[in-house]
Amino acid sequence: MPSEPLPLSPVPHTTRRTPLSGFGKSLRKHWQLYAMLAIPLLYVFIFKYGPMYGAQIAFREYVPAKGIWDSRWVGLDNIHRFFTNYDFWRIMRNTLGLSLYYLVAQFPFPILLALSLNYVKWNRFRKTVQLVTYAPHFISVVVIVGMILQFLDPRTGIVNIVLGIFGADPVDFMGNPAHFKSVYVWSQIWQNVGFQCIIFLAALSSIDPSLHEAAVVDGASKLQRMRHIDLPGLMPLAVILLILHTGQMMDIGFQKVLLMQNPVNLITSETIDTYVYKIGLLSQALNYSYATAIGLFKNIINLILILFVNSIAKKLRQESLW
Repeated sequence: MPSEPLPLSPVPHTTRRTPLSGFGKSLRKHWQLYAMLAIPLLYVFIFKYGPMYGAQIAFREYVPAKGIWDSRWVGLDNIHRFFTNYDFWRIMRNTLGLSLYYLVAQFPFPILLALSLNYVKWNRFRKTVQLVTYAPHFISVVVIVGMILQFLDPRTGIVNIVLGIFGADPVDFMGNPAHFKSVYVWSQIWQNVGFQCIIFLAALSSIDPSLHEAAVVDGASKLQRMRHIDLPGLMPLAVILLILHTGQMMDIGFQKVLLMQNPVNLITSETIDTYVYKIGLLSQALNYSYATAIGLFKNIINLILILFVNSIAKKLRQESLW
């Protein structure tokens, strides 16, 4: 007799997981981490993306009493006004010159300091050097500028006193426009080099110690180990930092430059940031639209620079941001 077919067993019902349900489960499990992540995200959206709404002021003749939407639309008139301003080329030359000077001068010093500290065997001396080099970073910019003005005073400044000991004539550093860039850049390097080298020290600590052990066995000197082990290990990080610094070339900042300015050195110390500050807030006209247009132009230039340098790094097969 033909056997009867066995009854089919019911197929178990499976719940299909969606990405949203997986996220909800992860959110319930790790809610503390998501709560910590929410704080910087809120900061970015409120203080970085939120102000983008007001960027349209650059294309309007903004009147505070009328508000943004009721102010007259003028298109690119404010940007054209900046391009045709007789101070445009002087401001651009000062801004780019100061940025390039600082970028080229300061870039090797954190690397050299990190390499030097990495090979110091006396721990107490190493910590002392780190403390001395880190400390200026935490001094207020106002205090730093006050110290600079005292040290470089033509009559009572310690720098001119030392120059007088060697028979040199006193130099009016802050009264000579040619000295402004050097005073700004080297005081900035002195203030920040110790703090900037922290990230390079962290990168050096991640290099495989077996590479150094093999180099010592082969008789390599410290300079050879720096050249063939440490510097190649720091190169990816250095390229990333170079790209980021290039993307901030137009952002000199106005506080220190403004405090160091005087009527004599204004010809070389006026930058985009100080000009925007004076036009937008200090002038009687309070031309918010004009100042916003200049700031928007500066940010566009920064974006172009970071895209350009990042593409060069990719073509050279170096580390890049994306």
